[in-house]
Amino acid sequence: MDWHLTVMEVIDLRSFSNLWFWIALAVMWSTASHWVLGVPYDMVGRAARMGGESEADLEDMVRINVNRLLYIAAEAGLWITAIGTFMLAALCVAGFWFGVEFAQALFLLGFPMSLVGLLSLRSAHVIRARSLSGPDLRRRLTWHRIGVQAIGMVAIFITALWGMYQNMVVGPFGG
Repeated sequence: MDWHLTVMEVIDLRSFSNLWFWIALAVMWSTASHWVLGVPYDMVGRAARMGGESEADLEDMVRINVNRLLYIAAEAGLWITAIGTFMLAALCVAGFWFGVEFAQALFLLGFPMSLVGLLSLRSAHVIRARSLSGPDLRRRLTWHRIGVQAIGMVAIFITALWGMYQNMVVGPFGG
């Protein structure tokens, strides 16, 4: 008996039936909704409750992260867009045209996160253009977080449906 065949039978290495994929999906979306434009969301609540130095800390962190995000977009945005689009298109074709389950899983992780990236870029532009601070800044960060959570809910739902379908088709019930 080959030990690697035994390991492959005991540990399922397919993406959608692997517990680690679902843990990674949950951690990814939990992290994405907690870190709003690179700022932990608890700072928004603390700034609203305490004001003063907490508010100044929030505004400073947002300013630093907004400037950083917009600088990266200005300097390398075209390259990031081109490479990201190519990678997502390659994953989509490999996954859904050629049936590579690993590519499907990566696409279902990557595509919604690219939408979050675009949403973050838009929020950063709005924050800088309107020079938001205080309650207006907190409101914008809250709406940004709600948008990320909405994208996450839809992405998790679609990924779960596709994963169940794949497990039924490829797993013991399918052909």
